[in-house]
Amino acid sequence: MPEDQLKQMVIDQLIDSRLWMQAARELGVVVTAGEVRDSIMKIPAFQHNGKFDPEQYKRLLVQNRLTPELFETSHRGDLLREKARMLVRESVVPTADELSEVQAMLAAQPTPSVPMQGGPSPDRAAQAVLAQKQQRALMAYLEALKARSKISVRRELM
Repeated sequence: MPEDQLKQMVIDQLIDSRLWMQAARELGVVVTAGEVRDSIMKIPAFQHNGKFDPEQYKRLLVQNRLTPELFETSHRGDLLREKARMLVRESVVPTADELSEVQAMLAAQPTPSVPMQGGPSPDRAAQAVLAQKQQRALMAYLEALKARSKISVRRELM
């Protein structure tokens, strides 16, 4: 990947991250200390024999030149952004027309003489429609945030 593309990708990710943090504030999203703790305890890298290992946690943070406070603050931000995305994603539901389209599409497909394992089912098709609609909603929400935010990137400093 050319260096200019890599720089642009990093900038885009930083902008998106900041905008999702702004969205979290606007949506009133909160992450409790317990949620941060529970989430960190589930990270496989911090576990030994399937259980959280505080020594391993501290050791890995030291190896990465992080303090627990710095890591936990960063992790809280990650959780806030993910909760904001989840709120937008979960606010989307397929319409009756979209579900009817899926059913019509499935009904129009020929029935195989031998039932296929894992073939298209109405539930899977509806889930696929929902996932696509949720992804479009996330992208549209982010674009709306970008449109109303004052973002300027000084490329000459890169």
